[in-house]
Amino acid sequence: MEKEFMLLIHNQMDSKSQLSAEESQRFLKDCMVYINDLMKQGKLKGAQPLVREGKIISGSKGSWKDGPFNETKEVIVGYYHIVAKDLDEAIAIAKGNPEFVYTSTARIEVRPIKMVEQETGFVYPKEG
Repeated sequence: MEKEFMLLIHNQMDSKSQLSAEESQRFLKDCMVYINDLMKQGKLKGAQPLVREGKIISGSKGSWKDGPFNETKEVIVGYYHIVAKDLDEAIAIAKGNPEFVYTSTARIEVRPIKMVEQETGFVYPKEG
């Protein structure tokens, strides 16, 4: 049975600012090929780039704080929601991401998605 994983793509805020217009177009095309290949294999549940602005919320009820999320140079620039037989296959899928071809600062966090709470048996809702 396949498991679900989230691939969180970390990179520098300006990681692609030095790319020429042609290189930027090649990167986007390579991303499209990567996504299409994952879709053909039935491995992709969803993928989106993230806008490089936002807020981080912290605190607790009645004592909220929000601040800029980009206090460091590294941000999460996007995600892929995939299915794989195990962590090793999910890592292999992550290694094929075009971010690694076009920048030297990319990191991809590969995280299994919890589907069921072991202690309570609560099943988390699936999309759709």
